[in-house]
Amino acid sequence: RSHYFIQSNLRIMASVAIDNMLKETEIPKGFSFDNCRRNAFMAKQGVKLPTARKTGTTIVGVIYNEGVVLGADTRATGGSIVCDLNCEKIHYIADNVFCCGAGTAADTEFTTKMVSSKMELLKLRTGREGRVISALRMLKQHLFRYQGYISAALVLGGVDVNGPALYSVYPHGSSDKLPYVTMGSGSLAAMSVFEDQYKIGMSEEEAKKLVRDAIRAGIVNDLGSGSNVDITVIRKGSVEQFRPYEVICQKSERQGDYTFPVGTTVVTNSVEMVPFSALRVTDEEVMEIS
Repeated sequence: RSHYFIQSNLRIMASVAIDNMLKETEIPKGFSFDNCRRNAFMAKQGVKLPTARKTGTTIVGVIYNEGVVLGADTRATGGSIVCDLNCEKIHYIADNVFCCGAGTAADTEFTTKMVSSKMELLKLRTGREGRVISALRMLKQHLFRYQGYISAALVLGGVDVNGPALYSVYPHGSSDKLPYVTMGSGSLAAMSVFEDQYKIGMSEEEAKKLVRDAIRAGIVNDLGSGSNVDITVIRKGSVEQFRPYEVICQKSERQGDYTFPVGTTVVTNSVEMVPFSALRVTDEEVMEIS
């Protein structure tokens, strides 16, 4: 019992000491940029700072007469290395809202998952279907809070009570509302297709073909984009996903035969392998371990 009381008193004393320490310590308010100053100082000293691996990407979206069509390529790169041929870049936000992501793969994945969780909680609390503007607000506030250090460039699209809506969200938290948007390293090639072929009041098939052509242009003209075309069609009350919608970069077959017949390489020297069963013990010593 005395041991129990000693342990209990020690816990109480430690708790009181921690409370006093927290009262004396001033908790900083607002954003802390200490690490930014530290990184700048280390860079001046010649320290090579690690860089985030980003995905070369082409993501697009367009509004047609009944909904929204989102499209993306499926190549994920780490520097000059292709890490994934079939990366999913169109992320689920809500039943009526989806989001394409470009930038650092982990940032886009977990940012959209966080907003998707918040949208579900909002739906349960209000008892109504979430709106696209709600998801936009959450994304903008989260990205602005981190001042661009979350590398996530997003294309947000969906259909709610106000009809189809399409937004582009930049890593610093700014956004645009447009009838068609492109983002990523292949966005310029995709935008040239949109500016040439877009028209108001397109049908669903015309919108899907336009998105396909835009992603294809990004894949062909941008080394960071490649593989397949993924498309998600968002309508009032339904969503249809095509993964893949079209395969652009197909692996070609080998033109030559790389198998060589036995005897192609001349054996100049050979060593006969002794089987383990032919070995015998000539000396044995037992060591005692204390």
